[in-house]
Amino acid sequence: MSKVLKTDGSHSPSEKSTEDVEHVDSNKLSAQSPAQEDWSGLDLAEMEGQIGVRGLFENKLILGISCFATLGGFLFGYDQGVVSNILAIESFGAAFPSVYMNASLKGWYVSAMLLCAWFGSLVNGPICDKIGRKRDISLMVVIFELGIALQTGATSTGYLFGGRAVGGFAVGALTHVVPMYLAEISSANIRGSLVALQQQCITLGIVFSYWIAYGTSFIGGVRCAPGVPFTGPLLNGQPTFNPYTDVPSDGCTGQTQASWRVPVGFQMFPALCLGIGMLVMPYSPRWLVEQGREEEALETLSWLRRKPVDDIAIRFEFLEIKAEVRYSREYMSRTYPNVGPIRRSLNSYLMLLSSWPKFKRLAVGCLCMFYQQFIGQNSLIYYAPTIFGQLGLDPTTTSLLATGIYGIVNSVFTIPAVLFLDSLGRKPLLMSGALGCCSSLIIVGSLVATYSSDWPAHTVAGHVAIAFVYIYNAHFSYSWAPIGWVLPSEIFPLHLRSTGISITTSTSWMMSLCENIKFRPNRKLNPFFSIIGLASPTMLTNIPSGGTYFFFAGFALLAFLTSWLFFPETKGRTLEEMDKTFGDNSTEQEREHMDRICRELGLPEKALLSHA
Repeated sequence: MSKVLKTDGSHSPSEKSTEDVEHVDSNKLSAQSPAQEDWSGLDLAEMEGQIGVRGLFENKLILGISCFATLGGFLFGYDQGVVSNILAIESFGAAFPSVYMNASLKGWYVSAMLLCAWFGSLVNGPICDKIGRKRDISLMVVIFELGIALQTGATSTGYLFGGRAVGGFAVGALTHVVPMYLAEISSANIRGSLVALQQQCITLGIVFSYWIAYGTSFIGGVRCAPGVPFTGPLLNGQPTFNPYTDVPSDGCTGQTQASWRVPVGFQMFPALCLGIGMLVMPYSPRWLVEQGREEEALETLSWLRRKPVDDIAIRFEFLEIKAEVRYSREYMSRTYPNVGPIRRSLNSYLMLLSSWPKFKRLAVGCLCMFYQQFIGQNSLIYYAPTIFGQLGLDPTTTSLLATGIYGIVNSVFTIPAVLFLDSLGRKPLLMSGALGCCSSLIIVGSLVATYSSDWPAHTVAGHVAIAFVYIYNAHFSYSWAPIGWVLPSEIFPLHLRSTGISITTSTSWMMSLCENIKFRPNRKLNPFFSIIGLASPTMLTNIPSGGTYFFFAGFALLAFLTSWLFFPETKGRTLEEMDKTFGDNSTEQEREHMDRICRELGLPEKALLSHA
């Protein structure tokens, strides 16, 4: 064996000089037999270090890389939050009165991003497999910058919608690739916490967007034309802003266009930082092995774990990855011989339906994303100012302030998931979060049904309703919000991971889209779409009796039952051990095939059992 890789933490694998590193012959490494090494008492998860807070800070290198990569989540959260705020700014209404006044067009403005994000996450799987995780992130940042530039400088609804569509495509692709990248570079003992950082950055993006938009809404004043009285529709007995009649002929005399263009354009800066920074980030070791770059994969794995290449944990993890890749490659070649790259990509989708264990992985990932959306969080985020306005707050400045506090609660209560997800497990948090969301939504719905006809006369009831909106937010933030990204990123085998996550992520975007598009029920529509039609931008006004909240509470109850009865616990398992969790490789022939590969690579008996 060649010299041991130096791991002093000063350089990434791409930056090492020939004086520091001599390449390792991975074939010689994998050819060693178990008898030559002491594998007794082997438990990779224990060897990788501690769990929880101590484990998270034990390897500061991976923590730093993960925090940086989750800027992709920050962009998603910021874009998600900023749109709800600029839709309530009068100068935006003066620039785009049709979007401001028309609930249907407003819904399509929100949904343009969601639709293109769905498409971006769905098609990004083959792209990500071809060019690699880190290159894919950089490419999507370039596309995102173009979309935001179009929105920031928009002077017509065409540019506004076009920019939102282009930016949405990139955001969808980023939500697909970033959790996968985090899962593949992390170790089993802290994987849940690191992937949960994606949600933490999403919430921080929402918080930044709320408070930046709140601050910029005062540029030039909070009114478009301070001397012109409102003539728009009544809300809580008071007239509201009408951009068709309440704007002077020469435009706004108070609030300026900067009040909404600045918060929209701000997101170009963190996107630029992400795009440049990813150039020096490491490749995923698992993707490198899949590409046949095994020596580079071993060096990268050693660098990420801060251990030499001959460390027992590094060697075991590398050989497990290599066994998984070899098994998948041989299985695909035997099942689909002599096929081209396009057919190979299509076959990866078909393989997810080829057996119950693989289909169960897909079902768990899609259901997790489905409930993440249909518990109602995104509807509350997109239309938070409207909701707080209907609960008795002033529809402009006060509701924006309440929305900003909502974002802070969202961010603060995501922290417990980051710190304790790998010690408490996925299922307990999912079940407790679902019950908390369900009970909170029932209370809010009951108060709305009883007092919404006259909130000014029942201010205490309005404040209690607002308090339980925050309590609902807290329960969702430590459970379904982060774990919705964690579970799909860790349950698929390597050769199906990019494809599987693209489907689960696109499910999230499609469900979010369904929440925001109003389908007009008619005889030609499936009853399912008639139900989805309730969850739309007009739902809050069409069902003032609290039906909105009861609707989402019902899905929260279903989420509890599904996570209790159907979801497996995945904490502490390596990505390569998920076959055992889902009962994959169940036929005798498949087990013998995997056993043969493991023995040839020199994996111990414990590794063989993990694939049984």
